[in-house]
Amino acid sequence: MGGRNKPLIVVIVGPTAVGKSEIGITLAQQFDGEIISGDSMQIYRGLDIGTAKVSPKERRIVPHHLIDLLNPSESYSAAAFKEDAKRLILELTSRGKLPFIVGGTGFYIRGLTRDLDFHETPQNPTYRKQLEAEAKKYGPRYLHDQLKKYDPKTAAKIHPNNVKKMIRTLEIFKETNHHRDFEAQQEKESPYEVVMIGLTMVREKLYQRINERVDQMVAKGLIAEAKMLYDNYPATAQAAQAIGYKEFFPYFRGEISKEKAIDTVKRNSRRYAKRQLTWFRNKENVEWFDISQEKQKKIQEMIRRIEGKIASSSN
Repeated sequence: MGGRNKPLIVVIVGPTAVGKSEIGITLAQQFDGEIISGDSMQIYRGLDIGTAKVSPKERRIVPHHLIDLLNPSESYSAAAFKEDAKRLILELTSRGKLPFIVGGTGFYIRGLTRDLDFHETPQNPTYRKQLEAEAKKYGPRYLHDQLKKYDPKTAAKIHPNNVKKMIRTLEIFKETNHHRDFEAQQEKESPYEVVMIGLTMVREKLYQRINERVDQMVAKGLIAEAKMLYDNYPATAQAAQAIGYKEFFPYFRGEISKEKAIDTVKRNSRRYAKRQLTWFRNKENVEWFDISQEKQKKIQEMIRRIEGKIASSSN
């Protein structure tokens, strides 16, 4: 599928808890498609509840890819996602399937659809391990202070708790004496015909959904899942940085109450949803659908949009 020898892909984005997985499955069924997860944390085995991973039953309805491939101790990146997704898109289109990329990790989506070049970034594994040890010993704020010394402007863009990004940025500084801004780099022409569908809803309703979903996750065993991560993997592991898990670590250390940890998960999830909306509205060419009301009507509009793209790509 796709004109001018470009594969056609459908990308479904939006904030956490808006319902991307459900609508992705509905649309993929309609078009005999398969789903590639665009969520940076669903690739980890054992982290099912906190990542809102689709169930085995849902995966039998529509095949899903890039789920449950890595242990929580392993790292994954936008570069790895781009290569894995590229391979899967070629495979799916060769079988006559329409690829659906479903997820809210903005940089993963941008790297794939804008064909960002990740391969020239320098590596320094020894220095990286040193930084990981320092983060574990002194805490994330220590790394953030180090970053400020190199470039206060860059440090201001990175959250002090984002250990992985701070380490990667410091590693690039170490090797090149400057920060390579992937977000600002010139994109090539996309290798795909892209239909990018954005899901949104009234903020009050979205925030209510987020709060309710966190409560449901706790009822299903989220805290036990977080404890497994806390007991078995270092705090610097990429998986341990995920919202829904790291907020319970102070509770496990006896520093805050369980109720406070749950409230913090809700707050951080709402803030993340806001950041996701800002990212996709500012950086991507998205056709937005407000599904606060008349969701089925909006799904029919999405179907017509995809049908129109298929028809135009075939000409």
